[in-house]
Amino acid sequence: MKKGLRNWRLFSLFGMMALLLAGCGKPFLSTLQPAGEVANMQYSLMLLSTSIMVLVIVVVAIIFVYVVIRFRRRKGEENKIPKQVEGNHKLEIIWTVIPIILLLILAVPTVAATFKLADVKPMNDKNRDKDTVVVNVRANLYWWEFEYPDYGIITSQDLVVPTNEKVYFNLVASDVKHSFWIPAVGGKIDTNTDNKNQFWLVFDQKATDKAGGVFYGKCAELCGPSHALMDFKVRPLPRAEFDAWVEKMQKAENPVVTDPVAKQGEEIFNKSCIGCHAVSPVDNRPEQARTAPNLAGFADRERIAGILEHNEENLKRWLKDPEGVKPGNKMTGTYGQLTEEQLDALTKYLMSLKVE
Repeated sequence: MKKGLRNWRLFSLFGMMALLLAGCGKPFLSTLQPAGEVANMQYSLMLLSTSIMVLVIVVVAIIFVYVVIRFRRRKGEENKIPKQVEGNHKLEIIWTVIPIILLLILAVPTVAATFKLADVKPMNDKNRDKDTVVVNVRANLYWWEFEYPDYGIITSQDLVVPTNEKVYFNLVASDVKHSFWIPAVGGKIDTNTDNKNQFWLVFDQKATDKAGGVFYGKCAELCGPSHALMDFKVRPLPRAEFDAWVEKMQKAENPVVTDPVAKQGEEIFNKSCIGCHAVSPVDNRPEQARTAPNLAGFADRERIAGILEHNEENLKRWLKDPEGVKPGNKMTGTYGQLTEEQLDALTKYLMSLKVE
């Protein structure tokens, strides 16, 4: 008896811990800490639907307990049959109308939000405002490409956007179905190989500051062995800083390497890597030729391969064994055959790739 009671207390403790931890989350990743207009709408709908469900559960539970107590079998009344209400028109109308009302309460704001989120007319207007930011998102196994068609810029893994205004997205996939999701800001929406999806997000400046200036994005569609590792980072900037970033990227030139070790790494890169990777944000190659992430500004990235802390040790780990870090990725080459000296040189070169 004591052992059973002890186990029950332990189970209750873990249950309470799970309930508390379920509400935990960092502002750069948590859907429960909305960081923009879309996230706020989705959060409000989530609270509304949850409130309705909890209300229904509470009401049903109260009625259930009342019926169990009120009509339980009592001594001496074993053969007594309670009053039957079958066919009671008033009750049937009540329990038919109430669910309809609850569905309408949920449906009306949901439909309104759906139409509002689907309004992407400004991005498809040929004469759209020059300040309207459009980003072409291309999902690949297992990395992300972000193209700014109005600015002639292409980046990979790090998405840079202005704050406090609508940012429009065209979404496609180059291989299999993926799904674009920035949990704290909004989403998710699928990226397909045979059609283009479009939507918009707003990145709140105050929420960005609270999150430390970076949000995490993820693939939300099971796409292969490294699905859970298909991450990207989002850096929202005030409009003036975003414009300065665009100008810097547009004027960027191929990096000039002066360090002798990095120079050796550049030679290795030009022999085995340049066929897939670009090092300039202005990349005029067709989409089909862009088979690997653009490495412009690699030294300023938030993560290596989207998941590893950005340092030389992790970069060498990635170059030595890409398959060990992200199983099923398409990175090929002679990396496994590089000597330690060559690895040091290539790492030195990649860590020097800054947009000046």
